[in-house]
Amino acid sequence: MEQFSEEHSKLLLSKEWLAKNNDSTPYLFKCYFSTVDLSCFILITDTKIVYTEVLNSKQFARRWRACNPDSPSDFAQEDDEEEWRLANLELLAKAHTLGGITELSFECVESNYADLAIELECEAFKWRWETCLQGGRFSAEMISRHLVLPLISLNHLAFSSPVGESSETDLEKAVDKLGRTARRSVDTHVKNAMAKPRLATALRRITAMFHFIPDLPPILASAEKPELQAPVVQVKHQELPPLPSPVPLKRRNEPPDPIPTTPHIPPALPPAVFPSPKIPVTADSATESDSDREGPPAVAKGKGRAPSSSASPQAKAKPLSPAPRPLSPSPIPSKPFSRAKVPSSDSDSSPARPVKKVKPPISSSDEDSEAERKRRLAKATSGAGAAKRGTRQPIKRGGKRF
Repeated sequence: MEQFSEEHSKLLLSKEWLAKNNDSTPYLFKCYFSTVDLSCFILITDTKIVYTEVLNSKQFARRWRACNPDSPSDFAQEDDEEEWRLANLELLAKAHTLGGITELSFECVESNYADLAIELECEAFKWRWETCLQGGRFSAEMISRHLVLPLISLNHLAFSSPVGESSETDLEKAVDKLGRTARRSVDTHVKNAMAKPRLATALRRITAMFHFIPDLPPILASAEKPELQAPVVQVKHQELPPLPSPVPLKRRNEPPDPIPTTPHIPPALPPAVFPSPKIPVTADSATESDSDREGPPAVAKGKGRAPSSSASPQAKAKPLSPAPRPLSPSPIPSKPFSRAKVPSSDSDSSPARPVKKVKPPISSSDEDSEAERKRRLAKATSGAGAAKRGTRQPIKRGGKRF
């Protein structure tokens, strides 16, 4: 929101004071409405503190639509929107006059954004001012410039008129009567005093004279009541763009339009892997057949015969071609590596049994010694002092060897 400046104060010097009261508090305010830039502002005081608010064209339009929901929304054409704002601004200006303010109700309402919010309402529209508090120095200067000095000058004029030339007794009676009335209800007294056209317009003219305003406002004996009716703005005819030509309908038997397609590009295939050529097996080939792995054929003992002539005649007729070069870079060994064969036992689960030793033939000397041994053994077993043996236990043999 724009701040209230010295320029705004000068524009209010030629405006009259309007009076309203709320909850036994009198309020005096001045308003200005500009049809050039479609702006408006207000200065309101309770004779102690001054409140102000300045609204530009956009803020005025938003405030009006917020207070009057039935108003049309933003117009598409800028000229229509400007015409609508101008009509509502002029209506609000008529309401803030000596004759129009009496048709409006006045109420101070709560607000989350303003220090003093007042609501004016009539049958045609509703309006809301949301004013901000000004400092003490600014308030004192505004009250002195717009109210105190002009009232002192006007009272001087009043007492210097034929009313002031009346007798002292008559003048005392008139002053006492006015004082008693003002003391009972100050708000009503201020409102009635400032609502008189002669006093309000005379105060307006003397204020303008004080501050060298070139166009002095006139003094009026009566105030005309304007007609407060909401304006009706007619939207200008808008030329619509020509409609596009309709698309002709196709018959049922007609084939549909071909759908444009992009040429199909097959995905790139990986390089083909070809199997290595088979190498023919020969006697000199590095690869051995199964028969070669089993070993060479048996040869009769004592005879150095040549290989059997039972080879196929096809092998003799077809000359041997040299083996093709292998594809792999590493050379293939002539013979595959093989592990040494381990002789297998009869059973893999049982270890190999030891070979029994063959007893040597018994000689005559051995017979004598054998007889002597048996004799000693019989003598030892037949002895009286020998202890009797128990049950013969089986001989424990060693575990299996793996």
